[in-house]
Amino acid sequence: MASAPAARLRREKRTIDAMIGIYCRDHHGAGRDLCAACGGLAAYARERLTHCPFGADKPTCANCTVHCYRTEMRDHVKVVMRYAGPRMPWRHPILAIMHTWVDQTREAPQKPPKRPTPVGRTRAI
Repeated sequence: MASAPAARLRREKRTIDAMIGIYCRDHHGAGRDLCAACGGLAAYARERLTHCPFGADKPTCANCTVHCYRTEMRDHVKVVMRYAGPRMPWRHPILAIMHTWVDQTREAPQKPPKRPTPVGRTRAI
């Protein structure tokens, strides 16, 4: 049985995938598969979730103190969420309920401290 933190992050990934899927099917005529642009956005969003500094304690991105998306990706995902959000209860009711009533009530924790750079290595710019 998976731990609650791992299960929550998996659910967050399923939620963003579902939202991007709704948007892509309705705007780009994609069938089951996403178009290249939406597939890239989904991969980017999953990567950001995987490396979220808050882990399973993360709030929804709208309530977060750390904005880890690049500006153009953040703008794209906002468009996707504004479109797909109202459609989620009809297409993915459980994910919609969990995202709206459980995740959005989660407060943002303190910003985690920066991890020290290993000796002999520099941070990528």
